Amino acid sequence: MLASTSGTMTLTQAEKAAVVTIWAKVATQADAIGAESLERLFFSYPQTKTYFPHFDLSQGSAQLRGHGSKVMNAIGEAVKHIDDIRGALAKLSELHAYILRVDPVNFKLLSHCILCSVAARYPNDFTPEVHAAWDKFLSSVSSVLTEKYR
Repeated sequence: MLASTSGTMTLTQAEKAAVVTIWAKVATQADAIGAESLERLFFSYPQTKTYFPHFDLSQGSAQLRGHGSKVMNAIGEAVKHIDDIRGALAKLSELHAYILRVDPVNFKLLSHCILCSVAARYPNDFTPEVHAAWDKFLSSVSSVLTEKYR
């Protein structure tokens, strides 16, 4: 994986196609996958709960579903603008860095949880090549969301 001069990973055309193809399926269940991914995050990495003291973090809560929807909408924007993830997520990057001050590690942890949720729902489509493409894509998203910290 070579980094581009912009700091995000450069995806090949085949990787972009793999991301877009799986996203077409994920988008139909994005809210549920977002909530499930957050549930995985909070269960597996309880320290990440500290950013949500005002949320009901119980499984299936309205707040968990709502934030999961926001997360997946951002992923959808990144997919739509796969050649300009930085531009697509610029405001979100500033929000997380300057206002919310989320620990940058959390983006990598959440990316892993999203990968697990997508792989569990689409095991036949989530080949090793698709997994690698999505991992690279989500690494780019995480990189963009944390670049304002530097």
